[in-house]
Amino acid sequence: MSDDRLIVAMDVPNVIAGMDLSEKLGDSVSFYKIGLGMLTGGGFALANELKQEHGKRIFLDMKFFDIGATVEAAVRGVAQFDLDFLTVHGDPHVVRAAREGAGGSDMKILAVTILTSLDRDDLDASCMKTGSVTDLVQERAGIALSNGADGVIASPHEAALIRALPEAEGKLIVTPGVRPVGAALGDQKRVMTPAQAIANGADHVVVGRPIWQAENPARAAQDIVAEINSPQAKRANA
Repeated sequence: MSDDRLIVAMDVPNVIAGMDLSEKLGDSVSFYKIGLGMLTGGGFALANELKQEHGKRIFLDMKFFDIGATVEAAVRGVAQFDLDFLTVHGDPHVVRAAREGAGGSDMKILAVTILTSLDRDDLDASCMKTGSVTDLVQERAGIALSNGADGVIASPHEAALIRALPEAEGKLIVTPGVRPVGAALGDQKRVMTPAQAIANGADHVVVGRPIWQAENPARAAQDIVAEINSPQAKRANA
C-alpha cells in the first residue's frame, strides 16, 4: 500500500525512464517529485501523464527565483496543469509573487529555505549572512510562511524547530535529505531517516536514489512506508 507522506524523487533523465520507474513502483507509490533535471527530458509531459492518466500526485520542483512579475507569470502558467506542489525560493518577494500566480488553484506553494546539500562552509562561500544553518533556516521559514507560502522545504534537522513556529500552524513541511539506515548519503549533508523526519514534524519525506537505484524499487518504497508508519515515527506531542 502507498502512503502520500512518501514522495519519490524521479531523478531520471527523461519520460521513458520515468514511466519505466513508475511501472516498477506501481501502487507502492502515489506521489512523485519531478525537478529541473528532467525539464528538457519531458518533465512536464511526464507530470501530466502521471497525474491525469495514473492518478498520481505531483510535486514540481522548479525552485523559481526571479523578479516578481516573472515568477508570477511562471507560476500562473504551471497552475493550469492541476499539479499538487510547486517550489520557489523563500525570498519574500518571490513567495508573494508565486502566491499571486497560483491564484485560486489548489497547487501548494512551497518555499525553499536552504538547500539540504549545503552546510555553513557553502554559505560562507556564497556570502550568506553569519549564523548557524539551523537558525537561518528557521528565520527564512518564518519569513516565507508569513508572506503566503503554503509550506517550506527544509532538512529533517530543522523540521521540529519550524513546526514550533507560530507561522507554521496548518502549514506543510516537506523534507528532502532523507535516507534509510545504511543508505549512501550522496550529495546530501544534513540527513535523517524517514522515521526521524516524520517524528520531527515533517508532513512528507522526499526519497530518490535509495528507491530508484534499488534492485527492487517497489520493495524499497514499501520498506520506507513501513518505517514512516512505525512507532519510531510518532511525534512526541501527537
